[in-house]
Amino acid sequence: MAVIYERVALIGMGLIASSMAHAMRRHGLVAHIAGYARSAETRAAALEIGFADSVYQSAAEAVQGADLVVLAVPVGAMAEVAAEIAPHLKPGATVTDVGSVKQAVIEAVAPHIPEGVEFVPGHPLAGTEHSGPYSGFATLFENRWWLLTPLEGSAPAPVARLRELLEALGAKVDELDPEHHDLVLAVVSHTPHLIAYTMVGVADHMHRVSKSEVIKYSASGFRDFTRIAASDPTMWRDVFLTNKAATLDILGRFTEELFVLQRAIRMGDGEQLHAYFTRTRDIRRGIIDAGQDTDAPDFGRIKRD
Repeated sequence: MAVIYERVALIGMGLIASSMAHAMRRHGLVAHIAGYARSAETRAAALEIGFADSVYQSAAEAVQGADLVVLAVPVGAMAEVAAEIAPHLKPGATVTDVGSVKQAVIEAVAPHIPEGVEFVPGHPLAGTEHSGPYSGFATLFENRWWLLTPLEGSAPAPVARLRELLEALGAKVDELDPEHHDLVLAVVSHTPHLIAYTMVGVADHMHRVSKSEVIKYSASGFRDFTRIAASDPTMWRDVFLTNKAATLDILGRFTEELFVLQRAIRMGDGEQLHAYFTRTRDIRRGIIDAGQDTDAPDFGRIKRD
């Protein structure tokens, strides 16, 4: 494939940024990858792995001359980073992010973006429970959705160029309104993660079930809960604090559904339980039919290259 951006700056070098770097290098999409991480250990790892051509001790240095800047830091750190890099952005550059909340990111970043630079917020619906520079792999985004939420009045050319890059990484790209994005993600990601953390917490607090029994006898359902609950605590703290309204809305709806099931169990209403489980099973089958999972165990969890 042809080079799409001459120079890309990755601000933050965890799972997503590392995977982007591996994929961009594999497909020859970028001439130079610059990186920044707050930790000296992470910067050293990026050079050791070889996914960055140059690594800098400040975000301001890393973005100089970059045609594309990717903000891959926790949502809570976006405003500070945006303020730091703003005076050093190249005219004509594009800035994007990979945060799983969009309205809060736009509020944090957009005021700092100078005239002549395009900000195109984004969110890859891809990941694992692992984090850090060593966790990245080139195929992470293949057949996964990457959602863009362009700002009102965004120039079409920078958005189209970014879409071209993301599709070359293997992603399927769609555009959403930021508010609608946050509501959708509260349903498909944020609330499920909160429930997973909660269920693992319930097991931890049950004195009648020892921790060794929880680990020893874990069935597939609890194993999936613990896998999800192993995700980066800083990232998820920021997600729930910045997507508060949508998450609380969906959490309230979940609680109402749970009461319905509690009553059906208490009343021995097998017909209602069977009908409910049949209807919800169809959603699972729809996910498989859409190519976002398979019946195979550990799909999307242990894939590496």
